[in-house]
Amino acid sequence: MAMAEERDAPAAPADAPVPAPAASVEAAVLVPPPTRPERSERRRPPAGGRTRRRAGARTIRRVTALLIAAAMVATAGANVPDGGGSGWASPGLVGGGGWPFTSVPLSPDQGDGASYLPGSSVVRLADGRVRLMPAGGETPITVDPSDPRVARAVRSDNAWLASGGVPTGGPDPATGADRGYRDMAARALLDLRLLTRPNGASLASWYAQWRYCWPRDSAFAVAAFTVTGHPAEARRVLRFLARAQNESGMWAARYNPDGTAVADGRAPQLDSLGWVLWATWFFSVQARSSDARWDMPGDLWPMVLRAADHLSRTLDAEGLPPASSDYWERDHRRERDPRRPTLGVVGPVLAGLRSAADLARTRGESAKAAEWRRAAQRVSDAVARQFAPYGYPRSPVPHGSMDTSVTFIAPPFAPADATVTAAIAKAQARQKLPNGGVLPGEGWSGNPDVAWTPETALFGLNAAASGRTDEAATWLSWLSANRTSIGVLPEKVGATGRPAGPAPLGWTASIVLLGLTAIERPLPVPPP
Repeated sequence: MAMAEERDAPAAPADAPVPAPAASVEAAVLVPPPTRPERSERRRPPAGGRTRRRAGARTIRRVTALLIAAAMVATAGANVPDGGGSGWASPGLVGGGGWPFTSVPLSPDQGDGASYLPGSSVVRLADGRVRLMPAGGETPITVDPSDPRVARAVRSDNAWLASGGVPTGGPDPATGADRGYRDMAARALLDLRLLTRPNGASLASWYAQWRYCWPRDSAFAVAAFTVTGHPAEARRVLRFLARAQNESGMWAARYNPDGTAVADGRAPQLDSLGWVLWATWFFSVQARSSDARWDMPGDLWPMVLRAADHLSRTLDAEGLPPASSDYWERDHRRERDPRRPTLGVVGPVLAGLRSAADLARTRGESAKAAEWRRAAQRVSDAVARQFAPYGYPRSPVPHGSMDTSVTFIAPPFAPADATVTAAIAKAQARQKLPNGGVLPGEGWSGNPDVAWTPETALFGLNAAASGRTDEAATWLSWLSANRTSIGVLPEKVGATGRPAGPAPLGWTASIVLLGLTAIERPLPVPPP
């Protein structure tokens, strides 16, 4: 997922005006252009023709200005201001209205009074009409509620939810009452379904610079689909990743929905290899637990082989992978220690190598299992030498800044360790904001008042997977309380509690589903 420091569009200044709502832009399309007169009429303009031409020119300029506003809505960066205006108020479903509005979120005007039909991704607008995305489609449609496609879409979503499970975090042990998370979980699941294309491309969100597939985000979608009983979707995402992988074992930083790499100058991000290996192992372990005869599909093993071999070959003399950008998507040369990778790279690489070794073991590939175990041990030893003495900061330097990646070397990605748990508590305290969420890390150069939901959810996931249920419930309750007006998890939350980024965000939805599941039952951890 793109983070604020490396967005496609520049961040808006704190006092920038909020772009015009998409609804007003859609209305602008209905304004007809001035009628072009016939050639004979242009030779001798009638009386008052000059006035009409001026009026027509003004109409053209007005429509052009509104179209520019539409482009701003569709392409604005993540840091849309959370000031005195309406802020980023997309309730979460994709917008519509035809070109160029097919990628605009449901506008604030349309969001007022809108609601999802129960158990579906179908929205009833305040005026009674219904907006939905046809199965496998790219463009949403707005129809009358009596349209038969509405009932079909609702039945399809209801049946899909019922085919798996919706994690709720179980009852509160103190009171026995339901924790109230089912609605958030069901919406997160339906959003993941909406964001996953028929070819397996799992999009970060639906529009503008989020309408891409990041391997990192996709790996978490695989895990979320797996724990909620939707293996077909998990397998489809993994196969998309297998097709997209380079022969070298690497993935591009992100992909278009059709599977082509985005050529925008971003270097490949090494953490993606570790996350995809972990997700493949996670999927395999869950499948084996329900069917002892199950074996990983053969088309996934070459992907594992290439990725794990690449990681094991590139470890340096210290046992560390090369420096690379991570989930911050910042050039590694801007880090505190530009020569060495951040914990945001090292943690996923360690989890990935351990996962690959266990996959090889279960396939009877003993030589590869031993090779990748040795590589994982070298990385683990490097963490102990390079990061542990400084308290597991983002970069292995004295007085290094803490960030959420410390959770990557803790449950459910690694066995519990008391010193890592203490470091997580320190990171939480340093990153927490007055609004209850967290920044991605200390030294974050984005808006210092805006909380990020994926990082908040990662702290919740770690607490849940480590048995700190009350702490997990605190994070999950904050996420639930800070959804959009129709219940969708946004990317960010502003100082006053308003959504400050796109919604839905697939990465946050996936982590929330994993966290709720971890409260109900233990999640598997890659064996060391």
